[in-house]
Amino acid sequence: MATIRIQTAQNVTLEYEIAGPGERIVATLIDYALYAAWFLLCLWLASNFLGLVGESAYWLAVLPTVFYFLACEVFFNGQTLGKKARHLRVMRLDGTAPTLGNYLLRWLLRPIEIVYTLGSVALVAVLVSRHGQRLGDLAAGTTVVSLKARPQHTAPAFTPLEGYQPVFPQAAVLTDQDAALIRKLANQANRSGNFQLMNEIANRVKVVTSIQTELADIPFLQTILRDHAHLAVAQEQ
Repeated sequence: MATIRIQTAQNVTLEYEIAGPGERIVATLIDYALYAAWFLLCLWLASNFLGLVGESAYWLAVLPTVFYFLACEVFFNGQTLGKKARHLRVMRLDGTAPTLGNYLLRWLLRPIEIVYTLGSVALVAVLVSRHGQRLGDLAAGTTVVSLKARPQHTAPAFTPLEGYQPVFPQAAVLTDQDAALIRKLANQANRSGNFQLMNEIANRVKVVTSIQTELADIPFLQTILRDHAHLAVAQEQ
């Protein structure tokens, strides 16, 4: 599975799996299936209860779907209902959350590369681009990543890197049980898109360790866990 490595301003490297074309197609098909269900429901309601027929009923059904992808990605943290079902999310290449402008660029190019060409232009772009980006992603500086948990292995979770220097030496105050709980809760929050929970976890860790940092919640937690693992291994040696 292709991955994207993001180097933050704090010199922390994050890695995400790029969503494959198949996953993105399935997510899109789910979204368009919801389109069809909404369209039929609106036509039925319009003709049976609202007394609307013809063009009026048509526009009642179509107009909300025009803004579906834009509205969902803006208000659901980069996820449409289809992406949420497949555990996918839109993300900027620098690891930050997309802005309204980023989402707008993706939405404006969608008709050209997906609707009018039946997705063929988007598929080719995703296959040939380095980070699995369609044209809208290339314009917006975004891609779609997978939030699915990676398989757990029995091999050690951390191998000390030669010359690695912990960013937060205060991570030594955490126990192995603390680190395991932080990792579990952070993974759950990330998969569900619960950024409020992620923020609460990060704030709690900062209180316990007396750390003050402007690092965003996800890279902070990843860094503190990496530092804890490195320090724990160093103490055993």
